[in-house]
Amino acid sequence: MAWFYLTEDRAHTWQGPFRLPMFGQTGIEARTDYIINGPQDAMIFVTAATEAGEEGKGVLMARTTDGGQNFNLVSWVATSEQDELIMPGSVRVDANTLLTAIRCSVREGEFEEVPTWIDLYESTDNGATFHHLNRPVPDAGSGGNPPALTRLQDGRICLVYGYRVQPFGIRARLSEDNGKTWGEVIHLRDDGTASDLGYPRTVQRADGTIVTTYYFNDHPDTERFIGATLWKP
Repeated sequence: MAWFYLTEDRAHTWQGPFRLPMFGQTGIEARTDYIINGPQDAMIFVTAATEAGEEGKGVLMARTTDGGQNFNLVSWVATSEQDELIMPGSVRVDANTLLTAIRCSVREGEFEEVPTWIDLYESTDNGATFHHLNRPVPDAGSGGNPPALTRLQDGRICLVYGYRVQPFGIRARLSEDNGKTWGEVIHLRDDGTASDLGYPRTVQRADGTIVTTYYFNDHPDTERFIGATLWKP
């Protein structure tokens, strides 16, 4: 079960919680991943549980056209019986093209040992259907990390993720062709001292600077904190 909140004054006050539908699933986890299409129109991307109620059956896209009063299941981005697909990050490329990156791992095995990666899916019909495009992050480190996708001012697509094996840190890749191919890995920082980090969010300022925020730990005996890296691609 999942909820959402609403603000009409730029986060000074909030209304809610409001419950999301289950969309016929045994469970829904609503990580913060949405695309705003207009004043009353938005797409949300959520993780569905397996038939047994375990995390990670796949990612679905639902849509509201009445300002959040109702949500309808539109399509599945991806599902898997053997792998765990969770925590999507989505971005609109143009009027008909959407990209969704998904945190993936092998379902069976110890959390710190299973293979993890990030897969990219594309829709060219405004979310009616999705297909697998490629694997921009073949190795996402121990336990994996959710991706953040941003369309930059010059049209490039920016992917940022936390990396949870040594050297612990925050990494990025850029695509000049709407996610079809990706440039070299950019190491935003490699000074983490533990795997408990990541979950990035990225925006681009008017001057072109990218601001990437995340949680981080730079000393094994101190508490985690919210950090930020300012960088230019």
